[in-house]
Amino acid sequence: MKRLIIISLTIIMFFFKNSANSNDQKSLYDLEIESISGEIIKLKDYRDKVILIVNTASYCGFTKQYQDLQDLWDEYKSKGLIVLGVPSDSFNQEKKTNSEVKEFCEVNFEINFPLTTITEVKGRDAHEIFVWAQNNFGKSAIPKWNFHKILINKQGNVEETYASFTKPTSNKIINKIEEIL
Repeated sequence: MKRLIIISLTIIMFFFKNSANSNDQKSLYDLEIESISGEIIKLKDYRDKVILIVNTASYCGFTKQYQDLQDLWDEYKSKGLIVLGVPSDSFNQEKKTNSEVKEFCEVNFEINFPLTTITEVKGRDAHEIFVWAQNNFGKSAIPKWNFHKILINKQGNVEETYASFTKPTSNKIINKIEEIL
């Protein structure tokens, strides 16, 4: 009887083990997000590129970092860097509509790197990109504020994360981007 219980528990553990790991098996390249213009951005199209994902906001003290993000995009896009701006109202500092965000970015910063729709980046409603980053890198991947940066290497793994106060054009970020490009 005792042997039968042990065998049964072992079998059950294998079933739970497989289902628990299924979320971690998803690759960044399996994910998609809607662009600010309504098209679907398939992250598989960014395979073999370095990706800097940044949750952004129009009314934040760090909003001037949009210019640094555009400068990074201009300097490194031809070398394989993708800057992906993810406007978010998770911290209550974003405009109300995608069209307002798009106009704000174009008029004030001449942004032409990819932007997504206004997206939740933390909590239970966080977009799956941010859930994936947390599951694969830990708590430091969770945005604590606007302009949190997640750097993805060419293999599709989180390379590093950077707090809001770290400027996109800081030596720390530029050196890491150049290292992994």
